[in-house]
Amino acid sequence: MQNSEAMALSAALLAAAGELTQRIDEGVVARGFEGVRPAHGFAFARLAPDGATATDLAAHLGVTKQAAGQLVEELVRKGYVERRPHPDDARARLLVLTDLGWAVTRAAEAAAADAVRVWAELLGEGEMRALYAYLVTIAPYGPIRPTW
Repeated sequence: MQNSEAMALSAALLAAAGELTQRIDEGVVARGFEGVRPAHGFAFARLAPDGATATDLAAHLGVTKQAAGQLVEELVRKGYVERRPHPDDARARLLVLTDLGWAVTRAAEAAAADAVRVWAELLGEGEMRALYAYLVTIAPYGPIRPTW
C-alpha cells in the first residue's frame, strides 16, 4: 500500500470512528440524557461491569491521575458514579456506576446498535461480520481512548 493510500485508509477509519462517536452521543441525548459527553462514555466503558479505581481509569483513558480525578468528580457530581470502599485495598476507592450511570450506558448501547445497523444496511450482514473480524484482528479490545 502506498503512503497516499495508507493516509486515505487512516482518514476513512478516523471518520468512521468520529461518526460513530457522534451518533452515539446524539442517541444518548435523544434518549433524554443531557450533559453527558463522549469522554464520559469512555469512562463508563471501563467502570462497567465491576468498577475501577481512579488510577485504573486514568490508565484506560490515557490521561494523568489528576485529569481522571477531575472527570470522576464531574461524574460523581452528576450522579453517574459513586465511590465505594475497595474490597482488596483499604486505601483505594472503587468507582462504580450508579443506576443512572447504568441507564446512560444502556442508552449508549442502543444508540451504538442504531448507528451500526445503518452500516449493516449499506454493507450487508456478511460484510459487517467480516469488518468486525478484521478490526478485532487489527485492534483487539484494547482500551478505548477518547480524543480530547
